[in-house]
Amino acid sequence: MADTRNADLTFGANDYLMYLAPLNTVAPTAFADPSAAWINLGWVTTDGGLFKIEDESKDVDAAGSLQPIRTLMTRSTKSLQVTFLEGLNPAVRSLYDNVPLASIEPTTGVTSYDLPDKPNDLRYAFVADTMDGDKRMRFYMPNGKVVERGDEQPQTSDVMNVQMTFKFYKGSSGAAVKRFIDFGDLDVSGFFAG
Repeated sequence: MADTRNADLTFGANDYLMYLAPLNTVAPTAFADPSAAWINLGWVTTDGGLFKIEDESKDVDAAGSLQPIRTLMTRSTKSLQVTFLEGLNPAVRSLYDNVPLASIEPTTGVTSYDLPDKPNDLRYAFVADTMDGDKRMRFYMPNGKVVERGDEQPQTSDVMNVQMTFKFYKGSSGAAVKRFIDFGDLDVSGFFAG
């Protein structure tokens, strides 16, 4: 077997961008700037985003066997945790406070709104872009919502971080998450012998 190791296949993101748009908005053309329908959620911490896939299964046991006779794959949950640095970004505020973005629009520079007593099921489409030189990765999620929120702590020693975890669901036209990869100038043909 050929040695296909290549240090250029490592990926160290030098930027991380996240956008939201109305639920089931069509994915932007791969690696093109998103259209005006997409709102940039601003600066994020240098940790970028933590994407997780959690698969769940159920073993089927039967008499006469000490091992399961079958394993059923029951669920595959995709989530993304991001810590935003722009605590006053209206779109970030809307997501964190679980209120529609329109309810945050200020009049004369001031806004006020009630935090919901019962959680709203606010869903949006999301795009997350990472770059490493000419290599790029993009996640497109047509149907997602915030399912966990970190603690909010305004402080004098640092900016107020706004941490959220998003969970993604199937969209009207496909999977919960679609990944795009631009390998840049890298030749990866050795992985696809044929």
